[in-house]
Amino acid sequence: MKTRRHWLWTAALATGVVLSTNVQANQGKEYSLKIASAQTADHPFSVGAQKFADLMSAKSSGRIKAKLFPGATLGGDAQVISSLQGGTIDITVVSTGLLSTMNKDFAVYYLPMVFNDAREADAVVDSPFGKKLLDKLPEKGLVGLAYWEHGFRNVTNSKRPITKWEDFQGLKFRVIQIPIFVDIYTTLGANAVPMPFPELYTALEQKAVDGQETALPTIATANFAEVQKYLSTTRIVYDPLVVLISKKTWDRMSPQDQKIVADAAQEATDYERKLNREREAAMLKESPAKGMAVNDVPQAERERMRERLKPVTEKFAKQIDPVLLAEFMSEVAKARNASK
Repeated sequence: MKTRRHWLWTAALATGVVLSTNVQANQGKEYSLKIASAQTADHPFSVGAQKFADLMSAKSSGRIKAKLFPGATLGGDAQVISSLQGGTIDITVVSTGLLSTMNKDFAVYYLPMVFNDAREADAVVDSPFGKKLLDKLPEKGLVGLAYWEHGFRNVTNSKRPITKWEDFQGLKFRVIQIPIFVDIYTTLGANAVPMPFPELYTALEQKAVDGQETALPTIATANFAEVQKYLSTTRIVYDPLVVLISKKTWDRMSPQDQKIVADAAQEATDYERKLNREREAAMLKESPAKGMAVNDVPQAERERMRERLKPVTEKFAKQIDPVLLAEFMSEVAKARNASK
């Protein structure tokens, strides 16, 4: 006659076999992921995303496959983020400004002229502070995997070079649909016009707006040289990107597969940043031949812009968690001192 101990041992053994089998099955699971990019296939956003997809496939021996959908074919950024939260799209790459609409602390990156160069920005987003911000995303149905780069946002227009802040006065400037950008360009004297990016080329072509602000690779891939005469490297805002995966997708993965995805995103980070900076340099070199004059704003004039924009910085800094803001400024100072 079988004892109670025997039955318990048999049940435990069976349960262990089931759990082990489930873990092994989950570890060997195949995935077919969708990656959405608002930018064209040749933009560093999208090229980096394809590199990320290739790395996931290589690291998983082909089990984790991902298809890139560039050019906003799956919808605009806001729509795609909603789809990630719902689990119908798996991965995307977005500017931190868009995330600030869900958590105001992400607006810290858009405080005007807070970074002097990309090296400072790298040090801050890769610091524990950067990780702390990403840790706020799961409660929104998103998981932040890495920071990539859109770069410093610069200005183009059809009227005149921007060499000092006074040159903005009277110009009608398209800005992204985030309040801080309206305040930045209004404070500099421009007529700020919030507008979705897909409408921008036509608005510039038809002279509905005189100019716009965005990162150099986007100016290139959007062919703005066809409708703009002047490019000025104001570098008013640095624009980090965040690689996002749907929390629903993430939670379906085993810890081992989560590590594969996270490692692939980190490995693609250096690739995307390097590519973006190469494209920036090439774009500045090639623009005059395409009919767009380039001028670099002197550092002294950038300091005057920084001073002019202090009220904007102070206004939006009040909306950020004061502890996080102090940590952020500490990391900026640390990065700046490291270069001295």
